[in-house]
Amino acid sequence: MIKKTRKPKLVFEFPVESNKKFINQGDDRMELKERIMEATIDEFNEKNLKFTMDDIAKRLGISKKTIYTIFQDKETLFFETVDYCFTGIKESEAQILEDETLDIMEKLKRVLIVLPDRYKSIDWRQIYETQDKFPRMYHRIEERIENEWEGTIGLLEEAIRQGRIKPISIPIFKIMVESTIKSFLSSKNLIDNNIAYEDALKNMVDILMDGIEIK
Repeated sequence: MIKKTRKPKLVFEFPVESNKKFINQGDDRMELKERIMEATIDEFNEKNLKFTMDDIAKRLGISKKTIYTIFQDKETLFFETVDYCFTGIKESEAQILEDETLDIMEKLKRVLIVLPDRYKSIDWRQIYETQDKFPRMYHRIEERIENEWEGTIGLLEEAIRQGRIKPISIPIFKIMVESTIKSFLSSKNLIDNNIAYEDALKNMVDILMDGIEIK
């Protein structure tokens, strides 16, 4: 009787070095993507929408072709940079919500005007120019303004429970804030009146929280 011998089981494994190389390539691509978006913010601050992909490449010391391996065109770059900025804003908002040293009213005021230090230099007043040139990006800004209100709504509800604010209609409050911010970003009103975007946000919150009546 002939005894059959089992064939050795083949186990396919990527060499450790290959795994590391793959992970590092992914990390490098993400780092490059963030560098490009940060450079986009810098160029927008200096030149508004007039900057080119060549300007970004020159600022970073890379080829324009390299940028196009990450972003297919300028509009896509703008679109993803908007998400990048708003993600940073939401991270700062989360830090405020988790800060136990802050009174609930202070949290509420800070959340409504939150801007990370990195983005305070952005001239948000120039966003109105993107409505016609980059409508997809502008609509994305509107979407991000309208969404992710859970933290703020939670603060409003808690402030009402504590008797710190009147039992207002939260949906109306939300609409008022959204509409005001959209108005800031959709026209030249702030520029024409020489009002900085951050100052406009603070004034909005003061009027909403304190009213205009002298008591």
